[in-house]
Amino acid sequence: MSSTAASVLAPVQDDGTSATSVTSEVAAIARKVLAPLAGAIDDGSIYPKELLRRFGTAGAWSSHLPKNGAADLRCAIQSMAAIGEVCGATAFMAWCQNTLVWYAANSENPKLLAKLAGDFASGKLLGGTGLSNPMKSFFGIEKLKLRGYKVEGGYVVRGALPWVSNLGPGHFFGTIFEREDQPGEIVMCLADCSNPAIALQPCKPFLAMDGTGTYGVQFRDAFVPDELILADPAGPFVKKIRAGFILLQAGMALGLIKDCINIMNEVEPPLGHINRYLPQQPAQFSELCSELEGETMALAREPFNPDETYWRKVVALRLRAGDASVAAAHAAMLHCGARGYLKSHRAQRRLREAYFVAIVTPATKQLRKMLAEA
Repeated sequence: MSSTAASVLAPVQDDGTSATSVTSEVAAIARKVLAPLAGAIDDGSIYPKELLRRFGTAGAWSSHLPKNGAADLRCAIQSMAAIGEVCGATAFMAWCQNTLVWYAANSENPKLLAKLAGDFASGKLLGGTGLSNPMKSFFGIEKLKLRGYKVEGGYVVRGALPWVSNLGPGHFFGTIFEREDQPGEIVMCLADCSNPAIALQPCKPFLAMDGTGTYGVQFRDAFVPDELILADPAGPFVKKIRAGFILLQAGMALGLIKDCINIMNEVEPPLGHINRYLPQQPAQFSELCSELEGETMALAREPFNPDETYWRKVVALRLRAGDASVAAAHAAMLHCGARGYLKSHRAQRRLREAYFVAIVTPATKQLRKMLAEA
């Protein structure tokens, strides 16, 4: 193992040294390699699987691995923000990968841990999270779309999920199904996209994010072996990982807001004389971004905190981050004026990506429902 790899895989120290090293390397890759690809990823011309593996080699997917019953999400979020400052779609894929690692690393299934957790964390194996529907079901918005029943050596699962991202041949994703043989009981598992009974269906074009490997997924009486079961029953496990699931999304928002500030500052020399009449200025967003980042880093130090007050803070932060993303992207468009309305300008891409931050599960309306009922 090289000295660089050794430092990347080392635990994040309290002084942030290791985290800084990882984040710096991720940011450098994003600027040099990701930036030229952002347009193609946005329009769906490419799915950047090799780049995602390169981020994994840099340590982007391994910094939040739990140790001695604790975990620290700060480096993962900072690295995701560095990616998101260049490309929101890739930051979303980074969240998918980090969440997959989060699921696997927190499982108490020794076979799953031994076989997959390390490969997810290194980026050797890629994948995502099929928890959009389950997360909505937990709050009475939808019913669970997957059903399964116990058989020898595992479960047979059927049903369909409309959208799961960061997928492709040989990828995995986490999801939840309800037991038909024990109604009301839920099981969380990993789904293997190489399973012939799990079919990936292309989606209609999106407003943005078409290069994110997003598919509709059909389970056609798919056998899920015991070694791919994350938690059975899944209720306590979901409560354990839910804060991390949501907090990690802050990386998408922070990166996007920072680039919207960059965009506003870039057009200051030619347009500042007229932009000064706009009600929202880059200095205001810089202050807001710093505030959100500070709150995120404080919460990210203790994602296993069981206190309901902590959980409410996580949900409230995620809501603010989504609102701030849309506001910053809207302001960037107004500061750019007609030049931002060109398809070649990234301001319009940032606006489209910002709406995704606001509607990806848990969406703005779900977050508000969660806070109202908490």
